[in-house]
Amino acid sequence: MALILPTHYRQRLLPETTEVAIKMVKDSFQRQLSKALNLRRVTAPLFVLSGTGINDNLNGVETPVNFTIDCMGGARAEVVHSLAKWKRVKLGAYGIAPDYGLYTDMNAIRTSEELDNLHSLYVDQWDWEKVILPEQRSLDTLVATVRKIYAALLETEQLVYESFQHITPRLPKEITVIHSEQLLRDYPGMTARERETEAARKHGAVFIVGIGGKLSNGEPHDGRSPDYDDWSTPNSDGFMGLNGDIIVWDSILEYPVELSSMGIRVDAESLLRQLEIAGELGRTQLPFHKSLLEGKLPQSMGGGIGQSRLCMFLLQKAHIGEVQASIWPQDQVEKCRAAGITLM
Repeated sequence: MALILPTHYRQRLLPETTEVAIKMVKDSFQRQLSKALNLRRVTAPLFVLSGTGINDNLNGVETPVNFTIDCMGGARAEVVHSLAKWKRVKLGAYGIAPDYGLYTDMNAIRTSEELDNLHSLYVDQWDWEKVILPEQRSLDTLVATVRKIYAALLETEQLVYESFQHITPRLPKEITVIHSEQLLRDYPGMTARERETEAARKHGAVFIVGIGGKLSNGEPHDGRSPDYDDWSTPNSDGFMGLNGDIIVWDSILEYPVELSSMGIRVDAESLLRQLEIAGELGRTQLPFHKSLLEGKLPQSMGGGIGQSRLCMFLLQKAHIGEVQASIWPQDQVEKCRAAGITLM
């Protein structure tokens, strides 16, 4: 997206107060999330060994930051993109029971990002994962979990209002669930981003189901790696996919903001099917994929929720650089400053 400079933008909080509010938002939301989904916090790695299949390769084209380890014979490690697969390994290692799980603070560096109001080189999110039973691999399970997460968002937004009453709530009381194929039918002729924009503008908050698989026009709504979310299994709505994105409408930017990507994770059958679709069957020889195919990992669901994006939205900021410290092009810094946007 191009840099958005809202007309007549006014900061709701001074930078010093913003720091206090960021901590409040993060502390409150992770408590709500943990309670709602039965999660306990664990410590996460900043990097993992290359060649294990554990790192998330996102859309399959991003190159992770990597380095060699001298004392391990030059073994190569790479900074995580996310912890989608690492969390599933930990569920099994800790022997966590069904309907319980874990969450962690995930920090990543994504050098391929185009820097703008929503995208940064530095990515911070709550990565969560919980064990489910095979019979819970359904759209009903997914949507019920989405509604619990959304309730936690509403609770945190209310806390912000109680603490800073000039920051009035914007989220609707309910989140609308819609499949990406339905969006294609509702808005023919539009791009996926345009369809997303119209749905978010209309409803205020949407969960778009089915991210990664091809739609009836032969194109996916958005890219998704073939080896963590299940985007190819038929669901009870008559469409494909057991995953999706939580997207809210930002009235300051006049633009949709994705707060979370989540889904039921692949089982052995859907993993093989999606790897074949993606032309990536070679991954079956990687340690993570072998463990999954051999039934050594639990069935699970999980996702990531952007920490800085959530703070940005709830504190009604115009740029993610107002709530996190990162690096920005100098011309962007100057344009933001001229528009009354102060980047950290």
